[in-house]
Amino acid sequence: MTKTTALLARIVCRAALLAVIGAPATAETLCKEPETGTKQAPMLSPPMANLVTGTGRLQFYTAPNLNCPMNGVFVIPKDELIAYAQTDDGWSSVMYTNPRTGNDVSGWVRSARLKATGAVGPRQ
Repeated sequence: MTKTTALLARIVCRAALLAVIGAPATAETLCKEPETGTKQAPMLSPPMANLVTGTGRLQFYTAPNLNCPMNGVFVIPKDELIAYAQTDDGWSSVMYTNPRTGNDVSGWVRSARLKATGAVGPRQ
C-alpha cells in the first residue's frame, strides 16, 4: 500500500466514523473522563487496595480509552494502587502514591492487571 493510498484509506475511515457518530471525534470527546459514582463508572465502596500483576509497565490513561494515554505515567508489577471506581468494560479509576517521593497520580488503568488485596477504610 502506498503512502497516498494509506492516507486516503484513513480519510475514508474517519469520514465513515463521523457519519456514524455525527460529530467530530476529537481528543477532547474521546478522552472525557466519566463521572465516577454514575452507572457508567460505579464507585467502589470502600475503595480497594490493589497490586499490579503481570509483566511490564501498566500505562495510565486520562480516561478509560486506549487513545488517551498519560505519556510517561505508568506503574510496574508489585506497585500498589487504590481503586475508586470500575467500568463494565474493564477499566479502573486509580491513584498511585510513589513511596519514595510521596507524589501521587490519578488516572485510569486496565482492571485485568490489578489484584485486589483488601478494602481501604470503612464501608460507606
